[in-house]
Amino acid sequence: MKAIIVVLFSLALSGCGSIISRTVPGQGHGNQYYPGVQWDLRDSPWRYVTVIDLPFSLIFDTLLLPIDASHGPYE
Repeated sequence: MKAIIVVLFSLALSGCGSIISRTVPGQGHGNQYYPGVQWDLRDSPWRYVTVIDLPFSLIFDTLLLPIDASHGPYE
């Protein structure tokens, strides 16, 4: 049961930093490359929870690297 909860929690958080940094205005801080990873590493009260999301954001940001290169800075 604990394993199922951990997997569901991880899936819910996967890509969260990447999605927030690209879609919520002001959250990307103008970072063009790996904004989800940079969002996860910011100093906030949630930094211990976002460490769980860091590997998923790294993978998601790597997959979106060609789009980020053509898009430009996120506002």
